[in-house]
Amino acid sequence: MQKELTVWPDGIYALDSGYVRPGLAAVHFIVENGRVAVVDTAHNAALPRFLAALAELGLTPDAVDYIFLTHVHLDHAGGSGAYMACMPNAKLVVHPRGARHMIDPTALFAGTCGVYGEENARRLYGDLIPVPADRVIEAADGQVFSFAGRPLQCLHTPGHAKHHQCVWDERARACFTGDTFGIAYRELITNGVSFLIPATTPTQFDPEPLKASIRRLLALKPDAMYLTHFSRVDGVQAQGEQLLRRIDDFVALAEAAPGEGTARKDAIHAAIKRYLLDEAPISSQEALTFVLNVDMELNAQGLAWWIEHRG
Repeated sequence: MQKELTVWPDGIYALDSGYVRPGLAAVHFIVENGRVAVVDTAHNAALPRFLAALAELGLTPDAVDYIFLTHVHLDHAGGSGAYMACMPNAKLVVHPRGARHMIDPTALFAGTCGVYGEENARRLYGDLIPVPADRVIEAADGQVFSFAGRPLQCLHTPGHAKHHQCVWDERARACFTGDTFGIAYRELITNGVSFLIPATTPTQFDPEPLKASIRRLLALKPDAMYLTHFSRVDGVQAQGEQLLRRIDDFVALAEAAPGEGTARKDAIHAAIKRYLLDEAPISSQEALTFVLNVDMELNAQGLAWWIEHRG
């Protein structure tokens, strides 16, 4: 089982948020000279875990200077309002396309209900708390934030969503990638090597911008990527090439899928499942279903949406 708090080099920590199951969504944070910067909050229910992690390190909520959101999908950003309400010094840093959804999350929650259904959305995320507009910073592409003297740079990375950004930590030679660099659950690590799959979830997936975003990150020559699902990936250049190939493979499966609407989505889901049974280091269909069933369904929805909306 994934332990709740993992200590990485360079003052970087990964907290298991407890979202859905262990090892599914990480809240990353950096500690520098007694100050804290957070990357992605997960859902509301992650907040007590985060506060306990701070206390374990001898820190308090007023040590948090920044909360960076990679994007406003609720498994990454659903807890933002709750976090901000108890962290008086924090500023919320978000892509300009996502800022309004943090200030007034009504439309965001409605869209989430459209994907998960209202009952599931409320069970997963609870009530979203608005963030005061004067505490929200709309990050420009390339904007650098001085965090306790440590530069953190926001890079706009469309493809998974139009409102996606990554955070480049030059000191650590590492990037916090949200969903741009895919998904790499710990259950799929073999001999220390992660297994990445693309995150092609609805409703703004676009393969060419996503591949361009990945190449932009690879050009930084990072030593590591920190993924929300789930945490550190090493061997970045080789992993990036594999991820680019799998995006092309997913797109080819989607383009070959028969039918329309739900029938096409179901055909894409079945094709992805067959593909991952061949590719993934996993022992059985049952094990694959446990680890990746939700992601396969969301990826199929995103690919089907892209097929129907591409220009």
